[in-house]
Amino acid sequence: MGLSDNSKGVILAAASSAFIGSSFILKKKGLKRAGASGARAGVGGYTYLLEPLWWVGMITMITGEVANFVAYVYAPAILVTPLGALSIIVSACLAHFMLKERLPKMGIVGCVSCVVGSVVIVIHAPQEHTPSSVQEIWTLATQPAFLIYVAATLSIVLALVLHFEPRFGQTNILVYLGICSLMGSLTVVSIKAIGIAIKLTLDGISQIAYPQTWFFLTVAAICVITQLNYLNKALDTFNAAIVSPVYYVMFTTLTIVASVIMFKDWSGQSVSSIASEICGFITVISGTIILHATREHEPPPPVGTVTWYVSDDSVKSPEDEHLITLRSSDYYES
Repeated sequence: MGLSDNSKGVILAAASSAFIGSSFILKKKGLKRAGASGARAGVGGYTYLLEPLWWVGMITMITGEVANFVAYVYAPAILVTPLGALSIIVSACLAHFMLKERLPKMGIVGCVSCVVGSVVIVIHAPQEHTPSSVQEIWTLATQPAFLIYVAATLSIVLALVLHFEPRFGQTNILVYLGICSLMGSLTVVSIKAIGIAIKLTLDGISQIAYPQTWFFLTVAAICVITQLNYLNKALDTFNAAIVSPVYYVMFTTLTIVASVIMFKDWSGQSVSSIASEICGFITVISGTIILHATREHEPPPPVGTVTWYVSDDSVKSPEDEHLITLRSSDYYES
């Protein structure tokens, strides 16, 4: 007897989480190697594109995303989405052993809170109506309420990129991940449209001639490229054990918000279900705050030590160069 569709969906979703969780660590190690020999991604460098380990992480992430995409074909979102929380556990465990990144006890509490809150939200989320054509998705996407959401999302992203990133990007994890998550909520709509178009085309009802199909494909490509760019910056700047859960929480939350607005999911829901979703949001927010407050900071350089910067971004120690190091503050006394 073969596996049921739901079983196939669960296996694919679990495999997806393992791949995606591992990709965070592989890309982080690749970014560290690239940063040691050139400009870091956190300061606008792209030397990581020449690092093989980063590409291994990228391929691993793409594999996980493809597995997750196919999982939605076999199983409902209510079953697949919660399993995305497994990527947080995978990432945190690998970060502890491979990157030697310490996750404090309160950080573990925050991580658990994020996972529990996200699962509660997904469990009580209403069933989503599955569009039967690209045109139907286009009709939903051009509703006034969703157009307002899109305009607000793009406005916030522009504000984060132009105003907040130069000032707070290196110190506040929510800047980079906010951009990723906001763009991700728009990606979901586009990817769903593309998936429906592919499925209908394979069933003999071609969707290639419809301009909406190519529009959604273009939007998805732009959003994915933006997400990857700022996710790289987040991984290069902050602890991977923190980036993974915060990104998961923000992405899941904004995706649910977009779904509620676009598909009017709360219409007809019971008060208890809506209350449970709100409690889930509060739990997620609390976990995010705990994770952000307990993240591990890089130790500052010792007092009186001169650090030499070469080409404004590459750091070299006095052992690497024949330079004079001043360690005694008495030298400066008149």
